[in-house]
Amino acid sequence: MRHRKAVLKLNKTPSHRKAMFRNMVTSLFKHERIKTTGAKAKELSRWADHLITLAKRGDLHARRQALAIVREKDVVHKLFEHAAERFGSVSGGYTRVVKLGHRPGDAAPVSLVELIYTQETKKKKRKKKKAKADAGTAKSAADSKKGADSKAAGTDDKKEDKAAEKETKAKLTTKTTSKKKATPDEKVEKAEAKAPAKKKTAAKKEAGEAAEEKKTKKKAKAAAPKEDGGDAEKKKAAAKTTKKDEK
Repeated sequence: MRHRKAVLKLNKTPSHRKAMFRNMVTSLFKHERIKTTGAKAKELSRWADHLITLAKRGDLHARRQALAIVREKDVVHKLFEHAAERFGSVSGGYTRVVKLGHRPGDAAPVSLVELIYTQETKKKKRKKKKAKADAGTAKSAADSKKGADSKAAGTDDKKEDKAAEKETKAKLTTKTTSKKKATPDEKVEKAEAKAPAKKKTAAKKEAGEAAEEKKTKKKAKAAAPKEDGGDAEKKKAAAKTTKKDEK
């Protein structure tokens, strides 16, 4: 029975398995993320956590133990330099395994292994979020103040508009009253202007009537002598006849 034996064999010899995980851990710390199968990803996270705890300890013995696993000095130097700042005082949970689905061909489950930051950086992010929330509240307060100012400005504008409308109405009323007051004078002036024309027409009518009367009188005078002449002739003829009778 395999009690208390958590090592995954992965159908490989111990030497092959150790070499494979050394290469995978080296590439993980170099590129900070790696894609592999699900079982290898779980075992790789165990190796990475062990090396990060050595880097956080930071003494010479821990560095030599890490160099026994990771054979690239640049990667070990980078890990030991930034481990304390990056991973802080958290013990464990330095990696994340994300399932990506199945690999085409053999349909093996594929996962992504990546290094994560600690809770200290998350706290900083929370502080940033709090600062953003405070900024948001300040902005909301400023917006509310702006809204109140805009409303006050709107009321002032409305008051000014109403005052301007009242002024225009007052001006219009004064103009209309001035026009109404001026209308009698204008009527008098119009009557005075029309009076000479009426007098002229009346004089023309009177002159026409006088001319017609004169014409009628002339006609009557012209007709009267003719009538008088006829009567005289008749009288002369009657006198002659009387004289003849007397003889």
